[in-house]
Amino acid sequence: MRGIERLRSVERSTEPLAKALPELPKQQTILVRLVRIAAYGLGDFFTGVFSELGLTEHSYHALCVLVSSDKGHASPSELSELVGTSRPSMSRVLVDLEKEGYVRREAGALDGRRSVIVLTKRGRDVVNKLTPSIADPVANAFADLDSDEQAVLDKLLRKAIVSFDEAKYR
Repeated sequence: MRGIERLRSVERSTEPLAKALPELPKQQTILVRLVRIAAYGLGDFFTGVFSELGLTEHSYHALCVLVSSDKGHASPSELSELVGTSRPSMSRVLVDLEKEGYVRREAGALDGRRSVIVLTKRGRDVVNKLTPSIADPVANAFADLDSDEQAVLDKLLRKAIVSFDEAKYR
């Protein structure tokens, strides 16, 4: 199903959903659905890009987080949060990255029971090699938004992310 069809589905089902479940706040429910559809669409868009390169979006993103890390390493849970995937999914990603020799696991300095993920030279090399192939698709993903719209989306997404955190503690 294409994005426009997903949006039509939201439009068609909004009023029936509001009638069936009147206790749900209508506008916020629509926002939840739109954010999820947008995330799905983004993932769907990048699946083809990354599969051609032999990685997944999550594995590439994890490598990028490690490349940009001041410490040169990260815990699996940090990677999970920064990449935006579940911990079990990140565990599978890390197993695949280890098998390819892109990362290695080391015991944590403060707690040997915890592991840290360290980027290898091979991992850094693959990120540097693949990044030029990913730059155009990243730009194209938002090509229908002008720079002002991209700035507004950036601002609103950041505000929503903080709102999600704040909502946990209300």
